[in-house]
Amino acid sequence: MISIRQLLALAAALAGCAASPQPRASSTLPSGFVYLSEVAPTVVQDIRYAGPQNLVGRPLDGYRAPACILTAPAARKLAGAQTELLAAGLTLRVYDCYRPARAIADLVAWSKNRFDQRLKPEYYPRVDKAKLFALGYLDARSAHARGSAIDVTIERLPVVPSQRWVPGERSCIAPFLARYHDGSIDMGTNYDCMDALSRADATAGVLADAHRGMLRAVMERHGFVGVRDAMWWHFLLRDEPFPKTAFNFPVTAPAR
Repeated sequence: MISIRQLLALAAALAGCAASPQPRASSTLPSGFVYLSEVAPTVVQDIRYAGPQNLVGRPLDGYRAPACILTAPAARKLAGAQTELLAAGLTLRVYDCYRPARAIADLVAWSKNRFDQRLKPEYYPRVDKAKLFALGYLDARSAHARGSAIDVTIERLPVVPSQRWVPGERSCIAPFLARYHDGSIDMGTNYDCMDALSRADATAGVLADAHRGMLRAVMERHGFVGVRDAMWWHFLLRDEPFPKTAFNFPVTAPAR
């Protein structure tokens, strides 16, 4: 459990990072990119595409470590959102940040394999896997490859351990108490849930709608925008520095 003293220390450290005009770029990353842990160390990182807990059931091509990488301005803006939430006893939890172009190609290839339906009951119970891109749940030209898009939610402090994940055991559209829990507040569906209920403009229940509104408001106050018919967890930096460039460098861990 995080003590009040630890939380205040983390908030102070984060505030200092957020006030810095230019986050330090890592020498292991292309110019203009940083590790979120170097800018906003208190943000919880739960990078799902670096492991098996996602709709594909394995790490995507290009993910060599569970690390959040963003463009420097996106990381700086996200640090500001985190500072605001920390003051309210909350924290951001990020599920995906920069996503290599090769990982997006991996998703496209997976969607065409009709024989692999292992995790359909959990992640896309009401949608034909072959139509995930056509229906807009996934994007073959994802903004994640440009480095300024982020998949994110909110959870309360202190951070609690996630439940043990059993592949396919719980549907992402089940009632809140019956869904898998990673500590995040009720948003109507779990992350990576390919369903109409996950769309940002869907009605997901009084509490879930309020939580989505809170997430959207704090992200917008700090320079991000959500897409109306995209997923509730997806946000894009309003003034992204590389609006026409899809990157393909791998996701790696920060140098120690």
